Amino acid sequence: MKQGIHPDYHEVVFQDSSTGFKFLSGSTATSDETVEWEDGNTYPLIRVEITSDSHPFYTGKQKFTTADGAVDRFNKKYGLSND
Repeated sequence: MKQGIHPDYHEVVFQDSSTGFKFLSGSTATSDETVEWEDGNTYPLIRVEITSDSHPFYTGKQKFTTADGAVDRFNKKYGLSND
């Protein structure tokens, strides 16, 4: 790797803005805010809108908007029922 062209990779704490869930991860992101983590060290704090703690796919609260799929349209067109 070339020296001096890569951003500084370090540990940061990400916090979900809606739930307050925090996790420690490596990143090149920087922040003026800091937070003390469970290990007693202080890390930069990055606030994010959505994490696995609040995303509908991971929480199981996903909404299915496609109620009429291809199979249902076929069955309606040709008079077949799902019963």
